[in-house]
Amino acid sequence: MGKNWFRKSSDDKGKEAPSRQNSHGGSTDTNGSADNKRSRSGRSKKSSSSSSATPAQKSERSANGARGMGEIATGVMVGGGSARASKGGMDKSAAKSAAAAGRANGPGAISVGGGMATFRVPVPGNVRPGEEFQVFAGGRIVRVKCPRDSRPGQSLQITVPVDQNEAAGVEGGGVKLPDLPPDSDNVTKIPNQQLAPGEQPAYMVKIPEGIRGGQQFPVTINGQQLTVTCPNMARPGMSVRIVPPPPPENGATSLDRPRQAPQRVANPNKQSDKTQMFEVVVPKGVKAGQPFALLAGGVRVLVTCPKNATNGQKIRFNLPVGLVNRPDGPKSKLAEIKLSYDKDGWTRTIRATDMKFQWTRFDESGNVDERTRFDTERSAYVLKLDFLDDNDRMRQGHVSLVTPEKGVVDSKIKGANGAELVSYTDIANAQNKSYEDKIQWFQDTCAQLCVEWNEGHMRMNVRREYLLSDSMEAVMSLTRKDLRKVWRFEFIGEAGIDAGGLAREWFELVTEEVFDPDMGLWSTSATNQMCMQINPASEISCPDDHLIYFRFIGRVMGKAMFDRQLVKGHMVKHLYKHILGWPVMFNDLKDVDEEYYNSLKGLKDMGSDVEYVGVDFTVMEETLGVKQTVELVPGGGDMDVVEDNLPEYIEACLKYRLLGRYEAQLNELLLGFFDVIPEPLLTIFDFQELELLMCGLPHIDMENWMEHTEYSGEYDREGPDHQVCVWFWEIVSEYDQELKARLLQFVTGTSGVPAKGFSSLQGNDGNVRKFTIHGVTLDTCVYPRSHTCFNRIDLPLYEEREECEEKLKIAITMASTGFDIE
Repeated sequence: MGKNWFRKSSDDKGKEAPSRQNSHGGSTDTNGSADNKRSRSGRSKKSSSSSSATPAQKSERSANGARGMGEIATGVMVGGGSARASKGGMDKSAAKSAAAAGRANGPGAISVGGGMATFRVPVPGNVRPGEEFQVFAGGRIVRVKCPRDSRPGQSLQITVPVDQNEAAGVEGGGVKLPDLPPDSDNVTKIPNQQLAPGEQPAYMVKIPEGIRGGQQFPVTINGQQLTVTCPNMARPGMSVRIVPPPPPENGATSLDRPRQAPQRVANPNKQSDKTQMFEVVVPKGVKAGQPFALLAGGVRVLVTCPKNATNGQKIRFNLPVGLVNRPDGPKSKLAEIKLSYDKDGWTRTIRATDMKFQWTRFDESGNVDERTRFDTERSAYVLKLDFLDDNDRMRQGHVSLVTPEKGVVDSKIKGANGAELVSYTDIANAQNKSYEDKIQWFQDTCAQLCVEWNEGHMRMNVRREYLLSDSMEAVMSLTRKDLRKVWRFEFIGEAGIDAGGLAREWFELVTEEVFDPDMGLWSTSATNQMCMQINPASEISCPDDHLIYFRFIGRVMGKAMFDRQLVKGHMVKHLYKHILGWPVMFNDLKDVDEEYYNSLKGLKDMGSDVEYVGVDFTVMEETLGVKQTVELVPGGGDMDVVEDNLPEYIEACLKYRLLGRYEAQLNELLLGFFDVIPEPLLTIFDFQELELLMCGLPHIDMENWMEHTEYSGEYDREGPDHQVCVWFWEIVSEYDQELKARLLQFVTGTSGVPAKGFSSLQGNDGNVRKFTIHGVTLDTCVYPRSHTCFNRIDLPLYEEREECEEKLKIAITMASTGFDIE
């Protein structure tokens, strides 16, 4: 990457935005005209790399460029005893501190070891450049030398050594810590405050002489060095009320160490080595070498018939004790419904041979469906990612659509030390939990995978005006271990302490930027304006680095899940299925392009007349007015579609539309995603739950929803006054946020709510299609069914409220298995 582009940040210091003390948390809010500025200009200023370079080569250049950013330094900040800078040079400790301080001032990702701590301190009003002043940081008095280009009120970052005895919690170790510095003279605590548990007291701060509206000035409150922004209408001598953040344990304003370390959950007792023997009769019709499924200890297991066994013969196999002797704790309502109303379809089973997860479909007789020719009603494919190497910084891999029995997933996760962290028993138990309990289990497991603080953490420094480019360079310079470290963010030139607020802002701004259609990486779905799909022509917008950006997007999405953050962008449904390795079927094409889906169905209905249509195994792609013929199979231009090969043609179209058009982009996205999240960890979720986990539960205004709902069919005349509609809204109003979101997913295809509310809900044609309740008779259907293309739910004329409630909940919770969706 071009070094001149990075050096541009040296002038950013003059653009520092004022900050306000946030009375609701530990981070300071920032204002300024650059707050919401787009960063596409930052990407365009970047030096172009060779278009022939692979994503791995380009990322390595990115990493080298990020490591070179540390040469930028706007001043020397010295902390702790003898760690001082002088004209004669620095000792080793001071040199390390100065180097860390220098790196912290430029954009990029900096690894910070556990032996150092970084703090933010304001320059006092009476200190001039080059002079020294004292602060209280890291449990000690530290001397700081004011850089020559700094001014009173400006915040500096200092790095000081951590007292190892203190860090280890040794009682009586180290030196006796001095008392906290007193509050500033212009600070007065408001007396007689009635505070709730955990609430911080408020203070009155008098504005010093010479401070005008918008300017900042430092104060010390409860041992913390804080920066306060003078309100625009205030003047010297007036007092402002502030609520400081809670002080850290050592009384200092640390930029690094989290106030509460990630929760470490003790590993459950593993019973992987103990097994229990089962005996079963080989079912009728099963041949030697064929698989068959059965329930053993309440677990659906896939067993392969031995080569020397025949029908009616007894065979034996072993299963782990921990898997079959699971606790009889309460199952989630969704799990109970799936067990009670097991639907003919694809089911994830555990193979008895190697204890790996595999998708299996059963035929009408309950046997494993082993048909090989493509069938639009029953056949499916799953996305499989094969890793080609184990490079710690930039793994290579290849994605493909395979038949479900080939898309196996490990059921164990190992920790950094190689020990088993999660077993198939843990995953099997988690699959039956409620959505909230699944999230808790997922987050607890991520906390165990998180790198310990003492092993180091990452400092992510970005410029707001070059947000996306700086963030991409920083994230792509990291190793897989770095991705699982604690990240601390800083917007260069802004006085913000990352106590969680800056991280949330970074994830929100970055994901909002990358999902913006103007960026050219993603485009709005043709069937759902609330969802985004990968732009097959992304290379045109970002010719040299579009694949690196997709690897970056995958890492950001994975890190967001890992750190309990949210992504500002809903994807089309089949992409969530691809991440999970869930089966995709012919019906999934309808959510991608309904017109294309209907045209393929029309060919199927033509029978032998299809050969007169003049279709071959090719598709025509048009980009910026340029048309290009793409072969669906090798030699497809010479293969005409006839009735005999029509299933293979539809199969080829399915593979192309669900993967082939953007295989390279999706390959990079998944490689980045699984750099952070282990694939077995996702097997507890369905694709609806994954969307809710990544994007968060929406805020649903029930009054707005009901006000902008239309009624048709049997409910056309009475509308919301019809008894069944009254029941419907009573039932939905009683739902928690998860079930309301699932109902939205069932009817509209996504849990997202338009920014302007339900009045602007759109259909697949881009026109407003309000949420519609369509009345049908029980002869038409027994369960509610959805039409996501135009946001309609067919609600039967139930005779009792209880029946309406039961059937509606079954429909929306079973939607992830393909339950009655048209």
